[in-house]
Amino acid sequence: MDLVLDTSKFDPVVLELGRLFADAGFELSLVGGPVRDLFLGRTSPDLDFTTNATPDEILAVAKKWADSHWEMGREFGTIGFRKRNAAKEVLLIEVTTYRAEAYDPESRKPVVAFGRSLIDDLQRRDFSVNSMALRLPEMELIDPFGGAKDLAAGLLRTPGAAEDSFSDDPLRMMRGARFASQLGFSLHPDVLTAMKGMAERISIISAERVRDELVKLICGAHPRAGIDILVETGLADLVLPEIPALKLESDEHHRHKDVYQHSLQVLEQAASLETGPDGPVPGPDFVLRFAALMHDVGKPKTRRFETGGGVSFRHHDLAGAKLTAKRMRALRFDNDSIKAVSRLVELHMRFYGYGEAGWTDSAVRRYVTDAGPVLERLHRLTRSDVTTRNQKKADRLSFAYDDLEQRIAVLAEQEELDSIRPDLDGGAIMALLDIKPGRVVGRAYNFLLELRMERGPLGPEAAEAELRAWWAEQPESQPE
Repeated sequence: MDLVLDTSKFDPVVLELGRLFADAGFELSLVGGPVRDLFLGRTSPDLDFTTNATPDEILAVAKKWADSHWEMGREFGTIGFRKRNAAKEVLLIEVTTYRAEAYDPESRKPVVAFGRSLIDDLQRRDFSVNSMALRLPEMELIDPFGGAKDLAAGLLRTPGAAEDSFSDDPLRMMRGARFASQLGFSLHPDVLTAMKGMAERISIISAERVRDELVKLICGAHPRAGIDILVETGLADLVLPEIPALKLESDEHHRHKDVYQHSLQVLEQAASLETGPDGPVPGPDFVLRFAALMHDVGKPKTRRFETGGGVSFRHHDLAGAKLTAKRMRALRFDNDSIKAVSRLVELHMRFYGYGEAGWTDSAVRRYVTDAGPVLERLHRLTRSDVTTRNQKKADRLSFAYDDLEQRIAVLAEQEELDSIRPDLDGGAIMALLDIKPGRVVGRAYNFLLELRMERGPLGPEAAEAELRAWWAEQPESQPE
């Protein structure tokens, strides 16, 4: 593949900053991902620069030029700037002093040393495709480690020895899998060997940094490739052990499908069902994709070999939801994401009762209510979970789910399914029964909600009659 450095997307602000540093007697180069993206014809949202200026000198050169700045990365040599371009767009710019950094074997924090050489700075970067620089304002490409050649070949290779690179920053191993997902690149054999030998070193990296790389991997264009690398190298055993555990499900008698490969296929199929920005599930959607990957992680724990040679996984959906929530908490995910993903895992088997026997309107209402805000994702996860090669079976399940979605749509028009409430609220219940706030009000509310689920909207008068009949049977209503 022939690649051309496309500088047509260059914002004039970049050259303006380069001239500022040159006039002050300093070097400045655009570096890393933004240079790589120029070869790929893409515009990078952030602009990263490297210089021989110290943080104080960086501020002296650009502080007045920028609209604003921040110094949170000063200890690592980084000063950040915001600058509006001619189109009034806000550009985020980071300028970092040439540096070399290494991890102490027992520490999670890098030991930073500033340098004075662009080549040395490029050598300490993760992969050769990210070790290219564009010297400014001359627009001279600096590529001492063959990054452009590797980019054309779709290859991830480290600028120096892979073992040294991963020892300096073990998170680079996760980045290797992430770039395979995002860019569709393969790993150089030396990189793969080093990752296998050094996987355990990922344990010194904070859960938050691992989580961020995992999210980028899952949301990449080729997530299956990234997950395969994590599993093959042993990194998944440490950061996402529930996934390699699925490989145990391919037993020697082949009594059921390979759950690991099935889960990767479901992940791919779920990603293919994401929508555009105006649709109900804009892609890439981490919640849907991660639920697809994790939906069967409860199977190892629940596997039973039945009399007659069969295999069962009773309640693997519930077990999987608990395992998923536990793993996401360990990776420091936010509560909303944990709740959404684990809920999808918990509900992914619910539809199969519909496919086998059909549901009452009450069951459809419960399905919608239980899914709540993840209903659209649940539609896609359920459809993605069909990986059978039996076309008749696949068609039957697809037609059944088409029917379920149609029934949901009809009921939604009639009953506002996304916000099912009893026909009487708490205030009306207390006024009607002449009771004060407390547990009894909650019981009455739940009674009416169950009635609403079973019979649909009743109207205030019918609901009042039902509530009075219920109340007459409650011990609290009896005179003392």
